[in-house]
Amino acid sequence: MKEGIHPQYQEVEARCACGATWKTRSTKPELHLEICNNCHPFFTGRQKLIDTEGRVERFTKRFGAQTSESRKAAQKAKKAPAAATK
Repeated sequence: MKEGIHPQYQEVEARCACGATWKTRSTKPELHLEICNNCHPFFTGRQKLIDTEGRVERFTKRFGAQTSESRKAAQKAKKAPAAATK
């Protein structure tokens, strides 16, 4: 290996936006993370929408907040007048 071309590998403290901290090793002097295993929905089982640009609001504004029950009711209402005309 050549001398002087490799970055310094040091022990650092990683910090998440949720407040969790832990020690790890990295070539960067400090690590700041947006999401970690303590707050990620896959690991916690809780759904948490991470909306940085208003995409969720735009979607609900455009298509409305729909649930499976409301879609089934809309389909039944759509089928009922069609069946009554036959």
